[in-house]
Amino acid sequence: MFYLLKTTLNNDTTYSYLPVFLQVLLAVGLVIFIVVLTHLLGPKRKTTDKLQNFASGIESHGDARQPMAIKYFLTAILFVLFDVEVIFFYPYAVNFKELGWQGFWAVMMFVGFFLCGFTYIVMRGALKWED
Repeated sequence: MFYLLKTTLNNDTTYSYLPVFLQVLLAVGLVIFIVVLTHLLGPKRKTTDKLQNFASGIESHGDARQPMAIKYFLTAILFVLFDVEVIFFYPYAVNFKELGWQGFWAVMMFVGFFLCGFTYIVMRGALKWED
């Protein structure tokens, strides 16, 4: 078996995936074993105190389904969207000499799309807080 796990094997064979398969099998088996073991060994007395919701020692009041302004969620989604777009500037900044004019025009096109999306959001009033 240790012969199959050697790293000197040809990478084109299916045997090169054997260590990955064994690791996944071991991880899934360990998880299943722990879940079954805790289910078998854990206490089984369910009382009303144990079944009650608990959040940081503070008793809950009211319903958790209270209406909330959509502006909070919209702002959060827009922040994540534009934050991820800004991340794409880093590879260009690192390799701008090697990319030359073709890379420059590609980044300008990306910035143009970026600004079109931002203009659309501003025109739709997605960032206005006053109603």
